[in-house]
Amino acid sequence: MVEHTVKAFDEDIGQLRGLIAQMGGLAEQAIVDAMEALKRQDVEGAARVVAVDKQIDALEIEVERLAVQLIALRAPLADDLREVVAALKIAGVVERIGDYAKNIARRVSAIDGHGNIEPLSVLPAMAAMATKMVHDVLDAFAARDAEAAIRVWESDRALDDFYNSLFRVLVTYMMENPASIGQGAHLLFIAKNLERVGDHATNVAEMVYYAATGIHMGERDRGAAPTD
Repeated sequence: MVEHTVKAFDEDIGQLRGLIAQMGGLAEQAIVDAMEALKRQDVEGAARVVAVDKQIDALEIEVERLAVQLIALRAPLADDLREVVAALKIAGVVERIGDYAKNIARRVSAIDGHGNIEPLSVLPAMAAMATKMVHDVLDAFAARDAEAAIRVWESDRALDDFYNSLFRVLVTYMMENPASIGQGAHLLFIAKNLERVGDHATNVAEMVYYAATGIHMGERDRGAAPTD
């Protein structure tokens, strides 16, 4: 009976991890697709990104249902309970990441038809950094890899630096080209969304670290990496 219960629990945990991976894959691809729609000024492609958000929302509901069921029926303890709670929290964070992709996609129609603006060319590099953080932190969750979570946590500083630099470039560009202010404001919004994606990936990293070690990273301090 105990062996059967353990096996059933392991299967449920595997299903939970699979749902999180599916959510993460959709959210990660949504960011990529939103940026591609932005580069190509593809309004139809942007609309598809917005539609995908409903799939992410539905998966979050399924994660919540399964996590509550696991806690109620399996009564997990210690490491297992931390993982279930982490999965529940991570699902909410990934749902927000999907919302940021949706927000970016919705800006495409506002920028469409207004010509190119030079700072737009560097946004894809920032998006690539943010999506890599999402990808890496979800891999860390799947592997219960605390060290990988720390690496994601540390990489957020580079994304913040990128955002701060891009912010200055965009503001300067708008000051020198008043006709670009409308577009520049939209691009600032997109850059901020990407910076927030990185923040959320960092939040997930903290959850993964705690789930794997039972130790909180503590107060976020950009000057030092978390320690055990």
